[in-house]
Amino acid sequence: MFVERKVKDFINIDPLQTGGKLTEDARRMLIDWGDGYSVCDFCMGDLHSIKNPPIADFVKDLAEFLGCDVVRITHGAREGKFMIMHSLAKKDGIVVVDSNAHYSSFVSAERAGLDVVEVENSCYPEYKVIEERYEDAISNARRKGDVVLAVLTYPDGNYGNLPDVKAVADICHDKGVPLLLNCAYSIGRMEIKAEKLDVDFVVGSGHKSMSSAGPIGVVGMFEDYAKIILRKSERFKNKEVELLGCSVRGVPLMTLMASFDHVRERVKRWNEEVEKARWFVREFESMGFELLGENPHNHDLLHFKTDKLYEISKKVKKGGYFLYHELKKKKIHGIKPGRTKSIKLSTYLVPKDDLKKVVEAFEEILQRFG
Repeated sequence: MFVERKVKDFINIDPLQTGGKLTEDARRMLIDWGDGYSVCDFCMGDLHSIKNPPIADFVKDLAEFLGCDVVRITHGAREGKFMIMHSLAKKDGIVVVDSNAHYSSFVSAERAGLDVVEVENSCYPEYKVIEERYEDAISNARRKGDVVLAVLTYPDGNYGNLPDVKAVADICHDKGVPLLLNCAYSIGRMEIKAEKLDVDFVVGSGHKSMSSAGPIGVVGMFEDYAKIILRKSERFKNKEVELLGCSVRGVPLMTLMASFDHVRERVKRWNEEVEKARWFVREFESMGFELLGENPHNHDLLHFKTDKLYEISKKVKKGGYFLYHELKKKKIHGIKPGRTKSIKLSTYLVPKDDLKKVVEAFEEILQRFG
């Protein structure tokens, strides 16, 4: 049964979608490589060594792009987190995680049999990671067990905050703890070089930030940890255990490859995206909305406290759903139905003229209902 997607001609500000919109090359790949295990025609046992299509070359280019030694393709950033945690897990093992982390960081640790100690943020209104708190968190965690890994979210998906990675890396390495950087909303948008940032692992999301059909992700590391994370099966000598022998086959991988040259170029224009996001923040603040997260902001993910919209929702017939329906009439997509106390959106790759229409739409809604 064919179901048509009805938001194709909408202005899309959905924070889960702006960085994953397919390039034209990727859309063509969808058709050509859409049948099942289409990339496996010439596989000799491991995906990352396939030469036709040129996956082996792509994986090498991706490692250079991420500033690390080794890259593997996964089914998402969460799979990369889990395979690292599972490989490093031990009895009474603990992962230290920033409290802004995505839920999948916590679930990955739970699945790997690891306890979690959180590094608390600065709370309302900026919810910033306090880098120095990693030192106390690691020390306190060691009273309970063995800290096998620290995780830092860069940026977090709730507030779009970008903490000081180097500061956290220095603390972790002084304590002898490897650091995993979750870059689901940064790899593919801005430059991420593991070597420059001094992190041991990076994970990214193709469908969130690299213009790829999903689910797909990337995980990067250095040779010393690759021996542990990418260990081979004793029975099937060319199969890597944590990847269950293989990972993404077909359309997601081919669209990731098709968009890669485009992605490499767009990260060079990241400063333009930040300036556009800051302009949007100023416009929304002028309407009485409050930015949650770092201000001035350094990312396109934006979270606003919208008390005025919440007050309107208490008076109108459709309640909290009124905003979604009003924006739908104006062909604006991406605000979750029912949300009025606060809303999240992304300005990434949205033309400024379209963002002006979004601003005008909210101004009109406030005037009409307020």
